[in-house]
Amino acid sequence: MPLDTTDHSYVIPGATGDWEIVVGLEVHAQVKSNAKLFSGAATAFGAEPNTQVSLIDAGMPGMLPVINQRCVEQAVRTGLGLNAEINAHSRFDRKNYFYPDLPQGYQISQYKHPIVGEGEIECERDDGTRFTVGIERLHLEQDAGKSIHDLDPNATYVDLNRSGVALMEIVSRPHVRTPADAAAYVRTLRTIVRYLDTCGGDMEKGQMRADVNVSVCRPGQYEKYIETGDFSHLGTRCEIKNVNSLRFIMQAIEYEAKRQIDIIEDGGEIHQETRLFDANTGVTRSMRSKEEAHDYRYFPDPDLLPLELDPAWIEEIRANLPELPAQKRKRFVEDLGLSEYDASVLAADKDRADYFEAVIEGRDAKLAANWVNNELFGRLNKESLTITDSPVSADQLGALVGLIKDGTISGKIAKDVFEILWSEGGDPAAIVEARGLKQVTDTGAIEKVIDDLIAANPDQAAQVKDKPKAMGWFVGQVMKAMQGKANPQAVNEILRKKLLG
Repeated sequence: MPLDTTDHSYVIPGATGDWEIVVGLEVHAQVKSNAKLFSGAATAFGAEPNTQVSLIDAGMPGMLPVINQRCVEQAVRTGLGLNAEINAHSRFDRKNYFYPDLPQGYQISQYKHPIVGEGEIECERDDGTRFTVGIERLHLEQDAGKSIHDLDPNATYVDLNRSGVALMEIVSRPHVRTPADAAAYVRTLRTIVRYLDTCGGDMEKGQMRADVNVSVCRPGQYEKYIETGDFSHLGTRCEIKNVNSLRFIMQAIEYEAKRQIDIIEDGGEIHQETRLFDANTGVTRSMRSKEEAHDYRYFPDPDLLPLELDPAWIEEIRANLPELPAQKRKRFVEDLGLSEYDASVLAADKDRADYFEAVIEGRDAKLAANWVNNELFGRLNKESLTITDSPVSADQLGALVGLIKDGTISGKIAKDVFEILWSEGGDPAAIVEARGLKQVTDTGAIEKVIDDLIAANPDQAAQVKDKPKAMGWFVGQVMKAMQGKANPQAVNEILRKKLLG
């Protein structure tokens, strides 16, 4: 799919003319691994402060890092999932800067030779349209610890549990044009890493967070950048650090773009800097001037050999990749006959997709999709539950769909059975049998009810020939008389025969 550069650009009117937003994102995804990148310390979330720290993580003199092969494998899997080039040769560098929660005084990262090179992913907007974002690189690095400022008004505490945890930094090209597209891009990344099982993707737990680079330019300048690759067309960017929710990403971009426009239109100049987003006030504030690569004094880490990956190992990882969201969505449409919308909703979350595929085993996929997307998800949203917390299992819902399809119960009665499953559990077939909820398919019994209704309402029956829609009243009365158990198709067929001839 060609890069969408114009159809969804986000124009902001200013005092001196229109402006457009350009966004690039650096997403830090915590690698799903039982141990840290260079030590055997645990990575579980929520442990007591400083209880998951090795001597390496604490930066003790003489402690040498040892690469965690699992983290390397997870980075390769992610790179393959991003349709990116895997570099058989990569190396680790020292990125030098001082911060209280960085015990070594430097971060082990990758600079000129990352493990993953260029790639691209297709993202989907809320309206169903899609756009492509280029991936510049993915590199491995160790996370810093965490400074805690709210325990004491006179002191800052440091928790090193996170120090040394493996991160994948996924750097995009500046191909994002709107706040909503930025959120869609990060949401797509999160879905991909969850499918791959390389990152949990929980932004509230810090498993994913984004550095958002924002600049503004006049209409037409972005297209010049696409043609020439010259970044000067895009304006000076500011980086908003560590944004940890999709909603905050959109708010931060919106505010920052308008801030920059106001400065430029007042005759000022945008200085490249790092800023923080305050979720309480909805504004960004300056943190520090933006460092360039030379400010970090990168040099190859003398304690780590370069990574040399066996091409056969890379291909083995590729061969064992799971079906990814875009592939699953396509299969749902082409093989199961689902609508693009239903397929997108189901494929957008791995747990949802797994649940749905368990429901449809040997059953009608379209009917199942309708029940999962509407009845089940509607109830889960109402109760603020996730699919993994659903009181109705995939086996139970699948059995219910089967009863609807084979005519044992009507769709209306199925909703009653669903409520029973939700609140009490049980086997759908047993519930239907025990409570006498089977659909009446005996045409003789249905015909008798219809004959009685016509006899009692001759004037309304006569009107149906002139106003066929009036037959709906008879359908409702039959269903009411038979407690919703009559087969709707049989009811309609008999009524048409008797009322319309």
